[in-house]
Amino acid sequence: MFLQNKTAIISGGSKGIGLEIAKAYARNGANVVICSRKKENLDVALESASKEGVSLNIITCDTAESNSIKEVVDFTLRKFSSIDILVNNAAASPYFGPIMKSTGKDWDKVFKVNVHSYFEFAQQCFPTMKQKKYGKIINIGSVAGKTPMEGLGIYSISKSAVMMLTKVLAKELAPDNIHVNAILPGVIRTNFSKALWDNEEISNELLKIIPQGRIGEPKDIVGIALYLASERSNFITGSLFSIDGGLTT
Repeated sequence: MFLQNKTAIISGGSKGIGLEIAKAYARNGANVVICSRKKENLDVALESASKEGVSLNIITCDTAESNSIKEVVDFTLRKFSSIDILVNNAAASPYFGPIMKSTGKDWDKVFKVNVHSYFEFAQQCFPTMKQKKYGKIINIGSVAGKTPMEGLGIYSISKSAVMMLTKVLAKELAPDNIHVNAILPGVIRTNFSKALWDNEEISNELLKIIPQGRIGEPKDIVGIALYLASERSNFITGSLFSIDGGLTT
């Protein structure tokens, strides 16, 4: 229970990696608020967590909208008075294919959700973290930000931006004892990456280049997410952690 009395916000927390992190935080004593664009997905997540004896708090949020992000932060502060942990996990990848065939609309959507919303959540949570002189911000990036992945050009570029956002925030927020780090998952079996692992031809090629010889599962991200949210990682900031089965070794 090493997150006892801590409060966490997790964007994109209704499924996949976000939901697994949310349940792990709650099991370890944290008050957890998850947000997602679709209310029906949040309801399913709440029911799933409840069956496992885990308590979560839900609120809808379109992370492409600044006002929606503010509503999540305000809701959390009203309910729990502070915010100790922020996990920026929401992501969008509306276009899959050669980058030269992408449109400005594709770029705007990806960068608004994958990069700008991460900054806006951090900016909104900053005052309460600064007041307490304590905070943990964890950005969920991707190994696609380190090496281009076929069909995911815009997404890859946005995740490279997340890596630099993490380092900039880490440097600027360190005087207030706010730690900012990023987790870079490899290919994880979620609905978001289904186009990769559910395609037999693509999946077989991926398995050839992943040293551990398997696709990752959302639970594989939980350990590092717990560590970075806890006081055990108090001398770590601005770091990038690849969780990819050796893919980018």
